[in-house]
Amino acid sequence: MKFEDRLAHQVQATRGSVKKFVGRATGNSRLEAEGRREQARGNLKRAADKVRDAFKR
Repeated sequence: MKFEDRLAHQVQATRGSVKKFVGRATGNSRLEAEGRREQARGNLKRAADKVRDAFKR
């Protein structure tokens, strides 16, 4: 997996975490839910990257 892809997936997970935090702090449930979804997608992609790397070796 390319470094840029790994970085993009980490950024997506972090961006989701920030959105979730801001949504919770402001009481915006829609933003909080969007952040949770984005964080989950990023984490899922990161897990897939790890699985791919495990089978490459």
